[in-house]
Amino acid sequence: MKCVIAGSNVRALGRAVHALSRIGDELYLEPTGSGLSLRAASPSRSAFASFLLAPLFFQLYQPGPPAAPPRCKVHMKSFLGVFRSLPALEKTVERCLLLLRPRASRLVLQLHCKYGITRTHNLAFQECERLQAVFDTQRCASSLCAPARVLAEAVVHFPQTLAEVTLAAGPGGRISLRSYVEDEAELGKAMVTELWLAPDEFQAVAVVPDSRITFCLKEFRGLLAFAEASNLPLTIHYDAPGRPAIFSLEDPLMEAHLVLATLLDPESSSQPPAANGISHAPAPSDDFADDLESYMIAMETESYGEDSGAPPSPTFPLRTPHPIESDPQEEEEEEEEDGAVPGTPPHKKFRSLFFGSVMTSGGPSPAPSQEVLAEDSDGEC
Repeated sequence: MKCVIAGSNVRALGRAVHALSRIGDELYLEPTGSGLSLRAASPSRSAFASFLLAPLFFQLYQPGPPAAPPRCKVHMKSFLGVFRSLPALEKTVERCLLLLRPRASRLVLQLHCKYGITRTHNLAFQECERLQAVFDTQRCASSLCAPARVLAEAVVHFPQTLAEVTLAAGPGGRISLRSYVEDEAELGKAMVTELWLAPDEFQAVAVVPDSRITFCLKEFRGLLAFAEASNLPLTIHYDAPGRPAIFSLEDPLMEAHLVLATLLDPESSSQPPAANGISHAPAPSDDFADDLESYMIAMETESYGEDSGAPPSPTFPLRTPHPIESDPQEEEEEEEEDGAVPGTPPHKKFRSLFFGSVMTSGGPSPAPSQEVLAEDSDGEC
C-alpha cells in the first residue's frame, strides 16, 4: 500500500484519527478498491467507528494486490502522536506519505514539511482479521439530520464529566437533550441539564413520537467535532432503547459512521416496536441471534488458514459456537437477585454491539468462598 495525501487533507486525516482515539486503543487499517478504511472499536465492544477515505481524497492511492488486501492494526497512541497538533499540520506539512511494508511489519508515515524538512515515523503493526460492524439504517424507525454546528452548540451546555445523555422526541416534532442520571434518588441532588430544539433547526426529522434513547456522550463528542470542523451535516438513526444508534457523515471524499450502544429501558416491553414494517420477535437480552436478526450488528472475522503462520488478533479472538451449560454460580446470583429488597434501583445495562452480551455498571461480585476479613458492625451499634 502506498498513499500520498496533500497538505489540505492531512489535517482532515488528523481530525479523523482524533475522533477514532475516543473509541478504542487500536487503529485498524484496510486498503480496498473503494478507499482506505480506518476503524476502531471500544474494549467493551459497545462502540464502533469507521472512516472510509475515497481514492479522490489522495494524490496517489495504490491499495496493493486486490487478491490479498493487507489488513493491520497499530496502537492508537503511536498513530495519534504523528497528528497530535492539528494547527501545526496545517501550517507546516505540505504532503503526507503512507507506506505499508508487510515484510518488515512497519507502517511508514512521512511528513514532508516546509523548508525541505522530512519527518519519518516507523510504526510497528500486527496483521489481523477484518473488523466490521454490519448495520442497516433503513431498518431504523427514527432518523433526523441536523447541521453539526446546531448539535455542537447544544452539547456544549453539558459538563465534560457527563457520561450519558438522553435524546427524546417531544410533541410537535421537537427534540430534547437531557442529562441522564442513573439513580432516581439522586435527581434532587444532581444538576440536570435539558434543552429543546425546534423542528426548523433540523434539515430532516422523521421520528417516532415519544421515542427516546440514551447513549454515551464521549464518543459522540469526537464525531461531532470532526463534523463541525468539516462543515458536514450529521444524520442520526435509532430504533428502540437497547438497540444501537448510528451516526453518519457523508461526503464525496469520505464517509464516517459511529455505532453506539444505547441504554436498555427496564420499563419498556420485551418486544420492541416494528421498524420499517419489520416486526422482531421477543428474545432474551443475551441472545446473539437476536442482535443479528433485529439489527444486524456483528463483527465479521476471517480466520487464517492452517498454512498461514500469522497469529489471530488477541483483541478480537475468533469465537466458535458451543452449547450453553448452566453455571451453579449464576443460579445462585439469580436467586440473590430474586431476594433483593424492593425499591432497589436497577443496574445500568448496555447491550454489546458485537456479541449481544449485557454489561452492568457494577464490578464482578466476589466468589462465595472468599474469606471475610472484617464483618459488618452495623448490628453492634
